Amino acid sequence: MQQYILVTGGTKGIGRAIIEQFAKEGFHIITCSRNGSDLQKLKLEIEQNYTFSKVFCQEADLSDRSSLNQFVKYVQGLKVPVDVLVNNSGLFIPGKVTEEDDEALPFMINTNLYSAYYITRAFVKNMISRRSGHIFNMCSTASITAYTNGGSYCISKFAMYGMSKVLREELKEHKVRVTSVLPGATLTASWEGVDLPPERFVKPEDVAMAVWNAYSLSENSVVEELLIRPQLGDL
Repeated sequence: MQQYILVTGGTKGIGRAIIEQFAKEGFHIITCSRNGSDLQKLKLEIEQNYTFSKVFCQEADLSDRSSLNQFVKYVQGLKVPVDVLVNNSGLFIPGKVTEEDDEALPFMINTNLYSAYYITRAFVKNMISRRSGHIFNMCSTASITAYTNGGSYCISKFAMYGMSKVLREELKEHKVRVTSVLPGATLTASWEGVDLPPERFVKPEDVAMAVWNAYSLSENSVVEELLIRPQLGDL
């Protein structure tokens, strides 16, 4: 039976790496991005490189509720089960709580937390009825360790971690697994221009492999948290 993974923000970084990993394993892909041309490039490359995997995608800005609802409607219109949901969409804007722009917190809460909240609510009831499914919430080491200049990003990621823990408790009796993924500094576009060697960063492919391995466990077990840091420690 064909399986489907939904990855929000799937064209770059960790999201893209997760899509590659699951496509390699024969999953069909459902994803979104704010950039339509990036989505078409992703679709072309994945379907060329992994001929058994189809990509279903739509341009969407998940920080905007109307755009999010349109994406949900698109996915529901596919009439396929979402076996794996990866809430990956996120945004980092550096700044201190005492100094950042007034819109920093609502913008990052909308992008980093509310997007995952509403996407999860849209698809979790079907997982519950099937008594099957796995939700991965892309948190961060910033979900458990506050740092200067982390500001509203830390606040949003602490909240995401809390939501993930609540979902784990709510869904365990329904056989739906929930995993919080907490990567440290990962070599993605967020770090472009930083004068540091690649070995100081986690590879997106390593996060993707960890997600796949957590998914691959028997239904008797769940990896509640994946905490992944650079070997040489946090930046």
